[in-house]
Formats: sequence, structure tokens, C-alpha cells
Amino acid sequence: MILRRPGFHFVPLLIYINVFIYILWWFEGSQSAFMQDNFLVSWSALADGRWWVLISSVFSHSMFFHIFINMIVLKDFGDVVEALLGSRFFIIFYLLAGIFSSICHAVVSAFVLGEPDLPALGASGAVCGLLMLFCLIFPKRKILLFALIPIPALFGALLLIGLDIWGLVAQAEGGGLPIGHGAHLGGAFAGVVAYFLVVRPQFKQLRQRGPQPQDSEFHRPNTDKL
Repeated sequence: MILRRPGFHFVPLLIYINVFIYILWWFEGSQSAFMQDNFLVSWSALADGRWWVLISSVFSHSMFFHIFINMIVLKDFGDVVEALLGSRFFIIFYLLAGIFSSICHAVVSAFVLGEPDLPALGASGAVCGLLMLFCLIFPKRKILLFALIPIPALFGALLLIGLDIWGLVAQAEGGGLPIGHGAHLGGAFAGVVAYFLVVRPQFKQLRQRGPQPQDSEFHRPNTDKL
């Protein structure tokens, strides 16, 4: 169990925002021009100057199964990462991972798939970044693949990356599923960068100076239960 640091926590707020925008989709309908113009990201949308869709699309879901899976993963892994690394780092990382995943989708759809109008939505890219960061911090921790199969966290992350690469290649060849593999891979890359440039150096610095009273939660988390 992770002991939460005192103060405000962003994971519940992120979930509430996602649910609110999902309800907007439900009320407005999938054909709503307002929702399509403001909550879907594509290369064409960026070319039209609607840069805000880089972040608004990260909070946007129009299907229940999509938002359900993303919010479950956000809650399970986000709580641990936020408690471990702090709310400020968590929210900056999550938003940047989401924005970068949106950019990756736009670039991949335009220049790899040849479909600049291909829209995307969902927190999956940011969540993939969060999952990758967790798996690098706790590489041997068991996670449930597809909620059924216990595997080491790092192996599961590498497996998901492999599936996204395979899916992206299939899409480039004219097949595949309607999944934003480019966004997933972009988010995962953001998680790798954050770990090696920020998180890992912090861990090394803490180990070198020895445990401090104010670092007790950061230095010795018990994450047996997520």
C-alpha cells in the first residue's frame, strides 16, 4: 500500500474531467461539430490552427469501454506514481505525455499512414506514458496483462510496445485496427525519457546522500497493493 502525501492529488480530478467530457459526447452526439472541432486531434486540425486539441483530445472519450479501461489504468498506476514522485511532477508529466502522444498521432497519421484528416481521442497515450514510467520504476512488480495474466511489469510494458509497433506496421500496409498506435508509442517514449532524465537521477541522488526523514515516503514505498 502506498501512503499518500498530504495535500491535493490530481488523479481524481483527471478522472472527473474525463467523465465530464464523456458525458458531453453523450449529450452532444458523435456528429456534433462542436465536439469534433474541439475534442479530436488530427494533423488537419493542427494545420487549421486548433492547437488546443493537443490537450483537449487527451481528456476526450466517446465510448464507454474506452474511458472505462483508461480510467482504471490511470487510477491504479497514477495513484502510485503521484504518491511516489509528488503531485507537481505527476501532473506536469501526465500533461506533457498526453500532448506529445497527440503530436505523434498527428505526425504518424499524416506522414506514415497518409491520412492527415484521421482523428483521434482518448487518454491512452498519456496512460501509456504513465504505465511505462511505473514499469521502469518497478520492473519486477507483477501486473495483470489483460487483467488476467500476471507478468513482470517491464516485460508487460515491452510487450505492449511490441504490439503497438506491430499494429502500426499493419496500418501502414492498409490493415490493422482503428487504434492510435502512434499516440501509444509517443506516450510510452515520454515515459522512458522522464524516467532516465528525471526520475532515475533523483533516485541515485537519494541513495548517495542516504535516507532522510522527509524522504521516507519517497524512498521506501510499499506497493504490494495497487
